[in-house]
Amino acid sequence: MKLSRQFTVFGSAIFCVVIFSLYLMLDRGHLDYPKSPRREGSFPQGQLSMLQEKIDHLERLLAENNEIISNIRDSVINLSESVEDGPKNSQGNFSQGAGSHPLPSQQLSLPIDPEDCLFASQSGSQNSDVQMLDVYSLIPFDNPDGGVWKQGFDITYKSYEWDTEPLQVFVVPHSHNDPGWLKTFDDYFRDKTQYIFNNMVVKLKEDSRRKFMWSEISYLSKWWDVIDTQKKDAVKSLLENGQFEIVTGGWVMPDEAGPHYFALIDQLIEGHQWLEKNLGVKPQSGWSIDPFGHSPTMAYLLKRAGFSHMLIQRVHYAVKKHFALHKTLEFFWRQNWDMGSVTDIFCHMMPFYSYDIPHTCGPDPKICCQFDFKRLPGGRVGCPWGIPPETIYLGNVQNRAQMLLDQYRKKSKLFRTKVVLAPLGDDFRYSERTEWDQQFKNYQLLFDYMNSQPQLNVKIQFGTLSDYFDALDKADKNSGKSSQSVFPVLSGDFFTYADRDDHYWSGYFTSRPFYKRMDRVMESHLRTAEILYYFALRKAQKYKISKFLSSSHYTALSEARRNLGLFQHHDAITGTAKDWVVVDYGTRLFHSLMNLKKIIGDSALLLILKDKHTYDSYSSNNFLEMDLEQKSQDSLPQKNIIRLSAEPRYLVIYNPSEQDQNSVVSVYVSSPTVQVSSATGIPVEIQVSAVWDTADAISQTAYEISFLAHIPPLGLKVYKILESASSKSFLADYVLYNGKTEVKGIFNIKNIKSAEEGIMLENSFIKLRFGQYGLMQEMMNKEDGKHHVVKLEFSWYGTSNKKDKSGAYLFLPDREARLYGYTTLPFVRVMRGRIYSEVTSFFDHITHRVRLYNIQGVEGQSVEISNIVDIRKEYNREIAMRISSDINSQNRFYTDLNGYQIQPRVTMSKLPLQANVYPMTTMAYIQDAEHRLTLLSAQSLGVSSLKSGQIEVIMDRRLMQDDNRGLGQGVHDNKITANLFRILLEKRSVTNLEEEKKSVSYPSLLSHITSSFLNHPVFPMIEKVSSPTPQLLGEFSPLMSSLPCDIHLVNLRTIQSKVGHGHSDEAAFILHRKGFDCQFPSRDTGLLCSTTQGKILVQKLFNKFTVESLTPSSLSLMHSPPDARNISEINLSPMEISTFRIRLR
Repeated sequence: MKLSRQFTVFGSAIFCVVIFSLYLMLDRGHLDYPKSPRREGSFPQGQLSMLQEKIDHLERLLAENNEIISNIRDSVINLSESVEDGPKNSQGNFSQGAGSHPLPSQQLSLPIDPEDCLFASQSGSQNSDVQMLDVYSLIPFDNPDGGVWKQGFDITYKSYEWDTEPLQVFVVPHSHNDPGWLKTFDDYFRDKTQYIFNNMVVKLKEDSRRKFMWSEISYLSKWWDVIDTQKKDAVKSLLENGQFEIVTGGWVMPDEAGPHYFALIDQLIEGHQWLEKNLGVKPQSGWSIDPFGHSPTMAYLLKRAGFSHMLIQRVHYAVKKHFALHKTLEFFWRQNWDMGSVTDIFCHMMPFYSYDIPHTCGPDPKICCQFDFKRLPGGRVGCPWGIPPETIYLGNVQNRAQMLLDQYRKKSKLFRTKVVLAPLGDDFRYSERTEWDQQFKNYQLLFDYMNSQPQLNVKIQFGTLSDYFDALDKADKNSGKSSQSVFPVLSGDFFTYADRDDHYWSGYFTSRPFYKRMDRVMESHLRTAEILYYFALRKAQKYKISKFLSSSHYTALSEARRNLGLFQHHDAITGTAKDWVVVDYGTRLFHSLMNLKKIIGDSALLLILKDKHTYDSYSSNNFLEMDLEQKSQDSLPQKNIIRLSAEPRYLVIYNPSEQDQNSVVSVYVSSPTVQVSSATGIPVEIQVSAVWDTADAISQTAYEISFLAHIPPLGLKVYKILESASSKSFLADYVLYNGKTEVKGIFNIKNIKSAEEGIMLENSFIKLRFGQYGLMQEMMNKEDGKHHVVKLEFSWYGTSNKKDKSGAYLFLPDREARLYGYTTLPFVRVMRGRIYSEVTSFFDHITHRVRLYNIQGVEGQSVEISNIVDIRKEYNREIAMRISSDINSQNRFYTDLNGYQIQPRVTMSKLPLQANVYPMTTMAYIQDAEHRLTLLSAQSLGVSSLKSGQIEVIMDRRLMQDDNRGLGQGVHDNKITANLFRILLEKRSVTNLEEEKKSVSYPSLLSHITSSFLNHPVFPMIEKVSSPTPQLLGEFSPLMSSLPCDIHLVNLRTIQSKVGHGHSDEAAFILHRKGFDCQFPSRDTGLLCSTTQGKILVQKLFNKFTVESLTPSSLSLMHSPPDARNISEINLSPMEISTFRIRLR
């Protein structure tokens, strides 16, 4: 009876909604026209197009109506399911919003379009010839001596092999310039880089056959700012005639393990935008010779930016050898998840040990070194193999040419065509004029001789990277095979890198973790500043707010992009630079962080002001102040204390997510008698907690208040806060173990000798049990009532007692990790509150906090873990956090690559421990048929799963020696470092166990959203006391509704103007549709969004703005599709990242 009544009520509600929405649509239909100004004198044409528009409009209305009906149908199905499920879902209603959106205690399950689940269940690169997971299982990793090519094998050839088709050799001069490593960016520029550019202009002009190429735009732009027009014109003409080429063209040559894809894209856009504005060139080939291992994410981003070819170098020596044997060093790199071939990009892997000259002409470095003419006798560098180069003259040219050609021929035997690439360069080369002469003149004599001897069957010249790839494409097309390329297709990644022996470069995945965390904080600030700034800019232009328009905000924003871009360099985020260079990077990030906070505050103020024209009088003194303040580049951020009075102050909260969010907001206030209310004056429930000055001393001047805020997507919500007794305020309770605190003040505090019977924390989703050390032992998901062992421990690694020891790059442990020891029981503080509860344990090197939020939304379904790590007094030790569970994961685990995709991993016993450590940018997980345990991370670190059921993450390392990779120092500038994680335990329903062996895997939607708010937390801002207080709106809600659950707004990035230093009125609107796994129950996940098969109607996107234009573009704005025109619907495939040029009004 009850069921049918529910359906009747619901049915009539649906009927009303449909009728009302149709009425609204028709009503809107009258007002929508005409949209564009008509030209005079084209009236009949105008009428026709008006008619056409009306027909389009009707079609759109029908489509919208269908969509509404189908959404309602989904909701009916979901409702009927949840009614059938009975009352087991209805946990107690704990939802204190601002009174405006109470969360239902029983949420409808997510309307996930079943078709959106097909992607994850079908994909997996069954269609690639080479799968890296298979390669790793095939290779013996035995490292025998290969002769002159130490890590390879002897190469032989027959002299007649080039009779029918001559060998074609491209010698490619280059200079690798690190934007900071042993010197700072500015010092390198002053001492080396500026001279390389200055000499290039002169020396390339001397002979049109000479070539040169460059990749780091950070340096090029710095030089461009100080040179005269004559030099600028010279560079432009060298680019035009093909003597000079820009490769990749990012701000830096980024690391590929640590960076998040947000920052990888941003530094690519920054470089490409600079090139477009200053040089008008569009790079087409990627050049990545120094990053320590390579990620397919980079291949995908280059492909989306319009590149067709790329080159990589640092790959495990055993993989290089395997590829050389099978002639697979050149391949089409395809994404693991790609079911077609849309992501294919051609990739060349350099075959030998290094990108320097001794290791690029062929397999024998002793011979190749003799053709690096900077090493001629009398210079500062010689050849370590003992035989120096000889200047080329008539008497030795024949002999030297034969010697060099022999190397080129041997190198060509490792590839499938008769075209050879021979790079000619090294770090900071060509800075002196003499080197330009030594290299170019001697090589030209060798070329002239070789090209004049027809019996040698060789055609050799200087070239750029694209010259090589063009010749290669031609050779591939002429290979006789119809449409089939001669090159194989490969999927997978190239971590973890080893350059020799058991020297695995897995140390840098964690080195300098303080800055890896700061990088992520900087990214979330930059993204927020970009989005709010563009919205505010459009409002400022509409209302002619000159003070905002004339501000230096855009300059500061550009500088922040560049400082973040610089930090993605492969010696910056990696933690592999000299101490003072690290300080330089940190200072740049810190300086920009300050500026971004001001941009966020000013933009938010303009958007939330009732009367925009009052902006001028409030913006001067940072009217809105950020909640967190960092005092210096190497200190942790501290919360500002809000001074309360009887006068209410505004608290403005920004939601960086594209979904409606119920989020816990915590701020520090000066008094415990406090009231928080919505803008309309409705009081909100708050938890009042103690602020601790030390582990066991309570502050008498500060209190923490926490409440649940409901914030619109990408929007701002205004609350009021004042000193006043409130019936909605609840004090937290404390229990202290293994220590004693004098109980003073307002809190109820119990001292207990030790926690022998264990400590429990629970909310409506999870129950946790802790041991007497305050460490988690067991986790119960209330959904299925099963108890799981989820045991948290800390452990230490030492370093090898052999000659080679761990350093900034290398991880060379002495043995398996030893458990962290305790001489006495640690002090444990347990807090239970209305909004959240937590257990904090104080160890000598770690303050470890585990928190559960007592709310119905996403935040309540995972466990938050925060570690404050301090190993500044340790000697050659690394500290790890280990999670051991009863999940039967065997030797498989999963790590993300750049926060973009998941790469399955296999822990292999044939490899040393350090080889089984992989980079984790945002998450790692293990699973069996029934459960998945995910560790989500707010910073990049090294992670492993050395035993079944385990995840171990290395949190910090302090090493006293250099590891002989050129840095010349250890890592001992450790800081007090904050690491932030979430642990998510999910029930799975897997039917087919064969699927577990697939080369691809996806997080659940819940996992994606959890990762998103871990990396993009809400921003509370407090009004500085001012008089008179301005009138604020209750909220700023820029979107009509939440974006679909699987679509993430990567950025809304104001585009530069064509001339001058300012901005245009367009922005890059970058969207990512995430791939997700549906084998998890979508029970009340508290996600207030659905999925729509990647479709978004443009006119239903924005609420406060009109979309004037929206046109597709390539990822970094370099190319527009030939038929680029305004689109009315955005359509994304799973995993797709796309950029659109958008103009809002």
